[in-house]
Amino acid sequence: MDFIKEFWEFLRVRKKYWLFPIIIVLVLFGGLIILSQGSAVAPFIYTIF
Repeated sequence: MDFIKEFWEFLRVRKKYWLFPIIIVLVLFGGLIILSQGSAVAPFIYTIF
């Protein structure tokens, strides 16, 4: 949790607000891959990437 706090401070102080959309997309794709590993949908999702 400390990493997230420090990263938030870094973004706020350095005004790197353009990184937020990139981080959100990476987290969403990561969650999609993790959640779909054990399902029958996994082969179709892996073909997208």
